Amino acid sequence: MVPFEVRRAHSVEEAVATLGSARDARLLAGGMTLIPALKHRLSSPSILVDLARIASLRSIESTARGRPGLWRLGAGVRHAEVAAHPGLNREHPALCALAAGIGDPQVRARGTLGGALANNDPAADYPAAVLGLDAQILTDRRSIAAADYFRGMFTTALEDDEVITAVEFAAPRSAVYRKFPHPATGYAMAGVFLARLASGDLRVAVTGVAQGVFRWHDAESALAKGHPLPRLVREDLLEDMHAPAGYRAHLAGVMLARALEGFPLGEAG
Repeated sequence: MVPFEVRRAHSVEEAVATLGSARDARLLAGGMTLIPALKHRLSSPSILVDLARIASLRSIESTARGRPGLWRLGAGVRHAEVAAHPGLNREHPALCALAAGIGDPQVRARGTLGGALANNDPAADYPAAVLGLDAQILTDRRSIAAADYFRGMFTTALEDDEVITAVEFAAPRSAVYRKFPHPATGYAMAGVFLARLASGDLRVAVTGVAQGVFRWHDAESALAKGHPLPRLVREDLLEDMHAPAGYRAHLAGVMLARALEGFPLGEAG
């Protein structure tokens, strides 16, 4: 590693100020991607801004007071905490199951929601849930709709000195996540998040298949009309040593079919 300085922020304001103090400063959340990048010298920041001590980023809150409603998850919440949260398991078991299937126990114990969203790996699980739930990504200065936040492989709408503080979404009527994980990493080779929102809208979000997470609009339309599921056709499908593009597209269809097993499609309106 190239030598660097670690500064522990105790508030979001302190983190933002420190981040802006050097052009190459980087935020450190769980470090699941950043630490390996440092080891391989793919990233060489002079300052790491440690967010782990900021208490306001570690909360999971419901404004519903016992009824299904709005949830706010702090950016510093770890995957294992999402998976084990009693209230979320009652109202949103799909999100908890998604979190429980991320990586391995070490990754789930250290990795954070905000870190995963800021990194925006095209095979990450959380982006599919956030997009599928029509969530809002809250930062130190604004709220960004999920539809506007994800902008392709490892690219987001965040400014260089912007810090994610929370994710906010309404509990859906029903939701399910199905993925085909890579056997070594647990990353999604194809993951489908299917949700019926409180508004009645049906959404299908796909990860692991293309250059970034996306809504499968043709599938949404077919399901709404009772038509057969379409074949996934995109120009930006991923193709690598693990799987060709056509195989990933096929997997997306298989994962959607599995997500539909027992899913209450008749709840529209």
